[in-house]
Amino acid sequence: TNVAARATARADELTAEEFREGGRILTAKVERLRPGWLAVVGITAYRTALDDKKARIGPQERTIGDTRIWALPNPSGLNAHWTLETMAEEFARLRAAAAS
Repeated sequence: TNVAARATARADELTAEEFREGGRILTAKVERLRPGWLAVVGITAYRTALDDKKARIGPQERTIGDTRIWALPNPSGLNAHWTLETMAEEFARLRAAAAS
């Protein structure tokens, strides 16, 4: 999922408060719906929204209830740190974890 509902060209166009509010809304949804996994697109969004400054891409130690969390790279073309191949590998890691 995306944390902020407002579409932007760049993540830095969103304020920290928008991310935090999105995190509060998302946490409430997860608590209500109780999915097995929550995948958050964008590490900056995840870190700010869920107040986890040291989070890295991949599975998180933190959970929301019994819901496990996975932070994924943002697939934006502006995300130069990840190639299509390395993004696909990360999404595949989540898929494998969710299937087990």
